[in-house]
Amino acid sequence: MTYEEFLDALNKGQTNFSNINLDGINLEAANLKWVNLEGANLRWVNLEKANLEKANLEGANLKGSNLEGVNLKGSNLEGANLEKADLEEANLEGTNLKWINLEGANLKGVNLDGANLRWANLKWVNLVGATLKWSTLEGANLEGAILEGVNLRGANLRGANLKWSILEEANLQGANLREANLEEANLQGANLREANLEGVINKD
Repeated sequence: MTYEEFLDALNKGQTNFSNINLDGINLEAANLKWVNLEGANLRWVNLEKANLEKANLEGANLKGSNLEGVNLKGSNLEGANLEKADLEEANLEGTNLKWINLEGANLKGVNLDGANLRWANLKWVNLVGATLKWSTLEGANLEGAILEGVNLRGANLRGANLKWSILEEANLQGANLREANLEEANLQGANLREANLEGVINKD
């Protein structure tokens, strides 16, 4: 489907675009609120500053896409592929990101407060300055992730893999780190007040 055909369908009120192929299309600042893009191919798509609030992106392929400044508040991204995607300053508050692949993605300054990232792949992601208050990261893979200065207050990181991660000056107050892997993680200056560290793996 071309850009013009897609916009025409949107303007006519169509909201169901499951399994659509929009590879490489430019959707900068597009209004896609409540749109169903389940299983869609959105590789290398430009979605900078687009509005995807409450959108369904379950299982969508967003590899290499530009999502800088995008609004994904309350959207469903369960099982989506966002490998190497640029999500700097994006709003993902309360988003469902269960089983998502974000390996190597840029999440600098992203709002992930209350997001569900259970079993997500966040290996080598850049989360500098991001906020993940009360988020669920149970069983998530954060190996080598840059979490410098990140706000993880009250977050659930039970069983998460944080090996080689950088948590310098991070706020982990009241966080659940039970059985998490903190082997060789950098926790210099991190706030661990009232955090649950039961069964933590730390061979530093």
